[in-house]
Amino acid sequence: MAHKKGQGSTRNGRDSNPQYRGIKVYGGAFVPAGGIIVRQRGTQYHPGFNVGLGKDYTIFALKDGIVEFQGRKVHVRDEVAAATK
Repeated sequence: MAHKKGQGSTRNGRDSNPQYRGIKVYGGAFVPAGGIIVRQRGTQYHPGFNVGLGKDYTIFALKDGIVEFQGRKVHVRDEVAAATK
């Protein structure tokens, strides 16, 4: 007979990789066309002017400009228009 107990097994020990969601570019910052502004699960933020929505609900800029948050809407303004405000 063995004089030591055998190793017990467990059903734990696995974990999924992080998703890195959240706001990537904040209001007032410049974003290039195609730049990711928000990574999200569902539409916590909605696309506004010059902003697209990916199939995984990623919000991205359609053209170069300044990011602007209005409540739950995200816009990208032209640099000239943002400077005159």
